[in-house]
Amino acid sequence: MNVKNVEKENGAAKVTIEIARDEFQTALDKAYAKIRKDIMIPGFRKGKAPRKFVERMYGSQVFYEDAVNEIFPEIYEAAIVKQELKAVGQPSVTDMQTPEDGSVVLTVSTELYPEVTLGQYKGLEAEKPSVEVTDEEVDGHIERLRKQNARLITVERPAQDGDTVNINYAGMLDGIPFDGGTAENQNLVLGSNTFVPGFESQLVGISAGEERDLDITFPENYGHDLGGKAVVFHVKCNEVKFEELPELDDEFAKDNDFDTLADLKADIRAKSVEEKEKAAKNAFDDALVDQAVENMTVDMPEGMIEERMDGIVREYAQYMANQGIRIDDYLKMIGTDMKTFRESMRATAEKQARTEVLLAAVAEAENVQISEEDLQAEYEKLGEAYGMKAEDVAKAIDVAGLTADLRRERAMSIISESGV
Repeated sequence: MNVKNVEKENGAAKVTIEIARDEFQTALDKAYAKIRKDIMIPGFRKGKAPRKFVERMYGSQVFYEDAVNEIFPEIYEAAIVKQELKAVGQPSVTDMQTPEDGSVVLTVSTELYPEVTLGQYKGLEAEKPSVEVTDEEVDGHIERLRKQNARLITVERPAQDGDTVNINYAGMLDGIPFDGGTAENQNLVLGSNTFVPGFESQLVGISAGEERDLDITFPENYGHDLGGKAVVFHVKCNEVKFEELPELDDEFAKDNDFDTLADLKADIRAKSVEEKEKAAKNAFDDALVDQAVENMTVDMPEGMIEERMDGIVREYAQYMANQGIRIDDYLKMIGTDMKTFRESMRATAEKQARTEVLLAAVAEAENVQISEEDLQAEYEKLGEAYGMKAEDVAKAIDVAGLTADLRRERAMSIISESGV
């Protein structure tokens, strides 16, 4: 494999690479061996047609694309790695020539990591939000704790907003039950807006043992073929429960691992101050970085933004999967498709990509170095977070990626610590 020419222009590169006849024939043999079992030719059993017969029938280059795919790791090594090109995205073969000597000449094209001209990134000014925790915020946190420790007490009166009703229900569309419209012993907090609009409000005043028919019209964007449809839910109330909150006293504090109510409030205030200070610092840092990004000059490769868009979509899909929802089902629920959803992430992706490029450039300008001690400290930190030994983290992690992350963190610190 021989690199014949390298051209760089406008943030992209074209590498002309020659593959010798014998080398390409080996790739052709491997490609044919992988796909021959699926080849069907009249007069031959499936997968039994000789290669030369297939080539005569479909053309001598019928397996060339598969052969290029087979040998692409070596092509990438020769055209990208050994040429020390900082490729962005996935390089691709954009031209193929087949000289009479049996060799193959390919053109491999790729976008390149952008060249950056830094502007001012030190001594930038930004507003840092003030940190204050009010008595009302502390009291609000206390109330949430009380609700977490509340007891449900059965009552013999009609249900009110805020009560929990235990119900059986069956939904009917044109007199016929529909999928997902039936449940038994379902607990529902009235006023929580958990069910479709109109369902909970029609249950206010219901008593244990009472049955009601609820007339409900689903929202137009509801999905599941029920959007905009009028249905009837037959509901039976099994029980009405009232949420009894614990008394706000030292006993309540002891139930939450504090000696007194004053100690509990002091701890809530201290943690709230810490959270707000962290949020204020993050907002300050973000404002400084936004300015530094604006001050730099760079032509962002489209491939870099596309990669980041793909990453955001993957992260979102994983998040939804953790909630037990397939991303395709979620997109149907919100009335969009993957193409539109992905494109909606473009602005976020570009901002993230520009920030990564800025921080990498600052790290380079400041000659940021990551030592073995720095890496070891990070292994131990990650090991503690994930319940692993530091040496196991070191074996599993991408060291180059971790090093790049740490360099960007140092660059962020340089920008932040010099900020006003």
